[in-house]
Amino acid sequence: MNAPDLLPIALGVVAAWVCMGLAGFVAPRSTRWVARVIFPLGALGSLVMAGVGLLALFAPPQSLVLPIGLPGLPMHLRLDALSGFFLFLLGAATVGISTFASGYFREGEGTAPGLLGMQYHMFLAAMCMVMLAADAYSFMLAWEVMAMASYFLVISQHRMAEIRSAGFVYLLLAHLGAIALLLCFGVMMKGGIAGLTFEAMRHAPLSPAWASVAFGLAVIGFGAKAGLVPLHIWLPEAHPAAPSPVSALMSGVMLKTALYGLLRVSFDLLHAPLWWWGVPLLALGLFGALFGVLFAAVQTDMKRLLAYSSIENIGIAFAALGLALVFHGVGLAAFAALALAAMLYHLLNHAFFKSLLFLATGSVLHATKQRSLGKLGGLLRSMPWVGWTALIGTLAIAGLPPLNGFVAEWLLLQSFLFTPQIPEPFFNLLIPLGAAMLVLTAALAAYVMVKFYGVIFLGRAREPQLEQAHDVGWLERIGLLWLAAGCVLLGLIPTWVLQAIDRVNLMLLGKPLAQMGNWLWLAPLSPDRASYSSMMILLVGLLVVSLTGLLTHRVYAGRARRAAPWDCGAPGLTGRMQDSAEGFGQPIRRVFSPFFLVRVEVPRPDDAAPRYRVSVDDRFWPQFYLPLAQAVLWLARQVGKIQQGRISVYLLYSFLTLLVLLMVVVR
Repeated sequence: MNAPDLLPIALGVVAAWVCMGLAGFVAPRSTRWVARVIFPLGALGSLVMAGVGLLALFAPPQSLVLPIGLPGLPMHLRLDALSGFFLFLLGAATVGISTFASGYFREGEGTAPGLLGMQYHMFLAAMCMVMLAADAYSFMLAWEVMAMASYFLVISQHRMAEIRSAGFVYLLLAHLGAIALLLCFGVMMKGGIAGLTFEAMRHAPLSPAWASVAFGLAVIGFGAKAGLVPLHIWLPEAHPAAPSPVSALMSGVMLKTALYGLLRVSFDLLHAPLWWWGVPLLALGLFGALFGVLFAAVQTDMKRLLAYSSIENIGIAFAALGLALVFHGVGLAAFAALALAAMLYHLLNHAFFKSLLFLATGSVLHATKQRSLGKLGGLLRSMPWVGWTALIGTLAIAGLPPLNGFVAEWLLLQSFLFTPQIPEPFFNLLIPLGAAMLVLTAALAAYVMVKFYGVIFLGRAREPQLEQAHDVGWLERIGLLWLAAGCVLLGLIPTWVLQAIDRVNLMLLGKPLAQMGNWLWLAPLSPDRASYSSMMILLVGLLVVSLTGLLTHRVYAGRARRAAPWDCGAPGLTGRMQDSAEGFGQPIRRVFSPFFLVRVEVPRPDDAAPRYRVSVDDRFWPQFYLPLAQAVLWLARQVGKIQQGRISVYLLYSFLTLLVLLMVVVR
């Protein structure tokens, strides 16, 4: 494949997705047509897009101008290493998600199948166009189409009031973020309408103050889409409301478009970031990571748990980006490349293991009709395909080697260890606290995943009907296996992955990693400092397991006997007596109580049906967003008072306006 053909091929896939979406209206009520034909074709398009993105990492930048758009501003497109990396991420993850969706969607999923297929593939096409856009108009057009398509996917079950409410909150934050992005592009624009192209913005002279304003607006706009705390309130509401393949697509892919946009603005369009830009990102990222994992630890809804876990992982990515900005701003390009590589690796990993876990919860939801962790348990026996693939995703997100989740966190921790090189004493004073927060977050993430997997798949069934739970079909199995294989492969070949990521480093920083080692040992800076071998860990792990199994078989062969387990002197044990999700979360809730808004409902002695209930809520909603909403409503009521419904009053307003304008002109 020749490099000049890559951008037209990417556009061809985008056009094919749009056509696939429209093809759903050929038989809009036929689930078989949409699920068995349209979605598999969409997965094939994702595979092609992943190949285009991978090749684009090693090809020179390619540009294209389409004769559509605004008068005097046609649509500019560009495919470079940065957009190529994110196109690969999108394509590789959505191969598994679309394949799984082919077997997942059934009759009665809310939105008509044809309309759902159109929204889904328009969502894919819009995300790709966000990554290919090379002017502000094209970018914002694709950004808004992405927001609207995802909104309609979130409210697929729109007959339920709580789902409509979740969709409204998501749409509100999405449009507030879009306003911030419009202002950001307005600040970077110089000259006429031709100044809206990214090429013009790269060469526009901006003072440090205006560049800082543009960066701040970009953080707000992209942070609202990514779920950066405190702009995160839509995320734990929208992800549980959406169908599970849509949740996987939003968490695994859509959140990454925000990080793509922030990278494009900060390192490419502003091209000379100041070192202190990274400090608020580092602080917000670390706080968001800790905030997300703490709330994940106390959740009793499996999809809300994964939603808060997404807040944690996005926080880690923002912290890595902040560290890269600091290093780059003070001239430590090699360390900036290490931090940026850790961020990109983490985003790629998150696309695979979080998509896998959201799809696994969708399978559990279809098989049991339950989302509450308190009513699940023992599903590994009846759903082995889901259970074993979910175990891979759980171990990966917990950061255990040799899977992919470990490598990025290890690289980021290496970046923190080099912060004493930064010539800013106050900054160096605070960095140990940041490193401690990162380690604490990683440990708590492992704790959360033990809760997630143990409560759902291990132990005994907490409800009798769970014994009849069914495993997934063959299309869903292929989707789960694809994503699980990605978690394993990305963990076993970190050096090759970093060689591809290094092309992005070279584009944005002008500096690759100092070295990466070889296929067996990963040494990101120097073997004398730190090295890691996933293959060696895998071989040692397999050897230990094999020897343990062999010795156990030889020692206990013929001597094993089966007996009922000891019941602690309490006969009649049931599945309800196992550790619950609430029990797992109680220590976290008590130790970190200032983070939570806890409401306890205690039954009275005379209650005929006593009920004990504990709810854990986000303080940001009642203490920040509700007062803000009330203030906006009050202001709207005050402004509404000028609407008297009398023509004489409106003429008076017009007359006063003219007087004010005349006074301004005269002066």
